[in-house]
Amino acid sequence: MMIMKLASRVSMIKPSPTLVITAKAGALRAEGRDIIDFGAGEPDFNTPDHIKMAAIHAVESNFTRYTPVGGIDELKDAIIGKLKRDNYLSYRRSEIIVSCGAKHTLFNLSQALFDEGDEVIIPSPYWVSYPDIVLLTGARPVIVETREENGFKMTPAELEAAITKNSKAVIINSPSNPTGCVYSKEELAALAEVVLHHQLIVVSDDIYEKIIYDDFPFWNITAVNPSLKDLTVVVNGISKAYAMTGWRIGYAAAPEFLIAAMAKIQSQSTSNPSSISQKAAVEALTGDQQIIAGMVAEFQKRRDYVVSTLESFDGISCLEPQGAFYVFPNVESLYGLRCGNKKILDSTTLAEYLLDEAEVAVVPGIAFGNDRHIRISYATSMALIEKGLERIRMALKRLS
Repeated sequence: MMIMKLASRVSMIKPSPTLVITAKAGALRAEGRDIIDFGAGEPDFNTPDHIKMAAIHAVESNFTRYTPVGGIDELKDAIIGKLKRDNYLSYRRSEIIVSCGAKHTLFNLSQALFDEGDEVIIPSPYWVSYPDIVLLTGARPVIVETREENGFKMTPAELEAAITKNSKAVIINSPSNPTGCVYSKEELAALAEVVLHHQLIVVSDDIYEKIIYDDFPFWNITAVNPSLKDLTVVVNGISKAYAMTGWRIGYAAAPEFLIAAMAKIQSQSTSNPSSISQKAAVEALTGDQQIIAGMVAEFQKRRDYVVSTLESFDGISCLEPQGAFYVFPNVESLYGLRCGNKKILDSTTLAEYLLDEAEVAVVPGIAFGNDRHIRISYATSMALIEKGLERIRMALKRLS
């Protein structure tokens, strides 16, 4: 009997840990357990009505057929306008591609850029999918462990130390998932000098750009140093800023030859992103932007509560994030403690303990390359945040 054999590349990667946690929490909830999910990486707000109406109009107008592979001109123009308005960056239509979410954008650009033997520098803690997306190209992720005392931000010296003759690119995610750190203009300028010296490609993942607190300014590295424009891929999307995770629209701005290569890859995989979602994205980028401020104000209120509450727990310290909607508390002091026959050995066993004993889902820090921490998302209601943190507090008190 013939046995079907999987391709070897499948064994090189793992399922997204954040989606695994969310699925497990959902399965337990379906069994009747009252699970509070602090694992989700999406805003809990509804997509604004004016954006939904644009999608409804697209359906009623029968805008339901294939579009150009890399997106409609109307959306490309909206993206060009957004980049000029918000980021002081100028691009042409031929330098823009629209894909099925920012993750799809990152996958396409990696397939277009990286070969076997290339090295891609990724600061840790990192978004869970970066290393696997790189591995699927045959390239090697080179992890740079950042330090909590530096706000989890990679320094020029740390970047310099990671560079070899095989280094091709570096990924910068600001604001960061999972830490919420935001690079300042001065910090990006210093990194840009190292990048230019070694002629590295920069993948600038700006997906949390709009979710920043305390009036901290957002800067893209290319806006800081325009000499980097031909070496930079700007990645963004509508999912986080406009509460549109399910609409699946991401985009990239980059040199024309790279955008053409990404479009070629996309043409043989997904073809165009959803026509209806593209029309909604046009409205998101060109319509009323005040809805973002209200959402960010609510996130900031939650951030303040979560950080101050976690700081009051024995064995936990929590750096205050400047952006995104996650905290990344240090829980290393809890390792070695136990409750009955359950011993906390690492971030994974702590996450399992909290799910089983507190009915709260968090993501272990090892998924992000740092086993001393866990990630807690506050993209949920204040009532659930208060309830969930109280459950965590009671569960931790049972450890000794």
